Amino acid sequence: MATEPQTAPRRKLADRVVEAIRADLLAGSFPPGRKLPTEMQLTVQFGVSRTVVREAIAALAADGLVESRQGAGIFATRHLASTFGSMASEMGRRVSSALNVLEVRLAIEVESAALAAERRSPSQEAAIQEAFFEFERLLRLDQPTAPADLAFHRAIAAATGNPSYLDVLDALGRRAIPCDIDSPDATELVQDREYQAGLQREHLAILNAISARNSDGARHAMRAHLGNSQARYRARLHERQANYATLMRDED
Repeated sequence: MATEPQTAPRRKLADRVVEAIRADLLAGSFPPGRKLPTEMQLTVQFGVSRTVVREAIAALAADGLVESRQGAGIFATRHLASTFGSMASEMGRRVSSALNVLEVRLAIEVESAALAAERRSPSQEAAIQEAFFEFERLLRLDQPTAPADLAFHRAIAAATGNPSYLDVLDALGRRAIPCDIDSPDATELVQDREYQAGLQREHLAILNAISARNSDGARHAMRAHLGNSQARYRARLHERQANYATLMRDED
């Protein structure tokens, strides 16, 4: 059984358990009143310690998603409408922050892609390609792609020859890639393989334009890539709002 002696890593693990159970609850895997797996079963399922599971259950209980009954176990609650509203609000804050970051990136990365196409050296082009294929490798293994995603965009920024482009991305840090599961702005999009595959198709268009020294093409491909990311986040937010409205009607 895994142990997590440090508070920060343990909290990250607990957050991931919380998100997974939340998704199951809202998907109807555990209808209101249904008993959840035991603490021991959850430790095995998620490969974490009992302490992590207890922190996750406490967070879910605080959100009104579950309740612990002494001697009986953990049960899904019957108050999903208010809980769903709370979660929709939280996602709204995350999406709003992610959209703000993407707006900043649009302001700088569209031009950085064009400059990279004009100025990149063979070694810089190779660095962009390396990050692209690392993303592909991680995608095929169903592993988090965010490190390779950020490396791809940093390699493009480096290929401009202007260190200020890199400085901006580095200042954004993990927020630069909202689909990173460890990003403060992460949503359930991080678990969507179709979303990740779409990013990679857009990365290929950017890479092809830079390799061809097509500055206009690189500019267009980067604008489309970041613009599409904005559209995907907005669509998910509107989907959540629509689902919440439907849930409220069903409960009336």
